[in-house]
Amino acid sequence: MTTALIAEDEALLLKALRELLATTWPELEIIAECDDGASALEAIDQHRPDIAFLDIRMPGLSGLEVAAAAGEASPNTQVVFTTAYDQYAIDAFERGAVDYLLKPITTERLTATVQRIKARAAAVPDASALAALLRDLNAGSGPNKPPLTWITASNGRETRLIMVDDVAYFRADNKYTVAMTADGEALLRTPIRELAMMLDPNNFKQIHRSTIVNLRAVASIVRDDTGKGTLRLKQRPETLVVSQPFMTLFRHM
Repeated sequence: MTTALIAEDEALLLKALRELLATTWPELEIIAECDDGASALEAIDQHRPDIAFLDIRMPGLSGLEVAAAAGEASPNTQVVFTTAYDQYAIDAFERGAVDYLLKPITTERLTATVQRIKARAAAVPDASALAALLRDLNAGSGPNKPPLTWITASNGRETRLIMVDDVAYFRADNKYTVAMTADGEALLRTPIRELAMMLDPNNFKQIHRSTIVNLRAVASIVRDDTGKGTLRLKQRPETLVVSQPFMTLFRHM
């Protein structure tokens, strides 16, 4: 049986895609549903689905980043990107190893995707072409709104203005987020999932479902035999654990 994963941060859109797939591909088994990039990457690493339907713009890791990282952990997983934005190179996907669905997804378009996936099921994906395509799209995938440059956070009764570049890492704390700097910690009244979408993806990377690190604050990384890693920071004494699915982000270190 063919298996699939759906990653979509909008519950109604996820439900709609699931129902469309049940109609167009009733024998397909949906083995995981995720609402952010981090959980999608972990699920791909765990389940190794035949197909991953990835929303391009998700909290934490984008669909493009998930696909690039998952290519090492599950190279046989075929990726179908979904997005509400039409500025991406749709025709490039038509010629590549993946497909592209523009929201709102129609039955006719999804049927064509299903047929294409089935036709390519026995083919070997062109990994080099996909990697090049991901690099090209990643270069222009950022949101129109510029990334955060400063934040306001609470430290007791004091409200501090903190430059984002001075934050070593962000840590989830229930519904809020803790910003850790060289001078201490401060509380943001923003969930880490929302914060992740406002940070510069070139400098801030999710290393765990509850942790986002500033790459400029990383001094070194140590890998263990289980595939996990430990980050040592430049200006803070604690170390940070990198869960195994996110280790691909540090393969060049």
